[in-house]
Amino acid sequence: MRLSRSLASVTAAVCLVMSLSYEAMSYTRVQEPGTAASELFGASCRSKVTGSRVTTYCHNPYPRTDGVRLHIECDRWWDLDTDSAEVEVGPAQTVRLTGRCWKEVRSVWVSHRKLAR
Repeated sequence: MRLSRSLASVTAAVCLVMSLSYEAMSYTRVQEPGTAASELFGASCRSKVTGSRVTTYCHNPYPRTDGVRLHIECDRWWDLDTDSAEVEVGPAQTVRLTGRCWKEVRSVWVSHRKLAR
């Protein structure tokens, strides 16, 4: 009797595994010939907030020019949020972006745009 119960549970498990759809099973991704690999892009940026002032350095290690903008969200409702003008960061180039709020800074981020150069 015990053999039939264990055989029944093993059979049920095998049936469940066999009934998995093809999409749920893992497979190796192979890139089709003729398609280009994704191009590496984007300057790496680091920001420092000191009181109400923000300083960001962006370095572009890639061959494509990157257009970066600094965005600052201020904490106080009456304090104006700021967006800097776009700055071009060429290959192997580092730029500095600065901005400030009147009082506290809530958040800081940098946006990127591929430039055709």
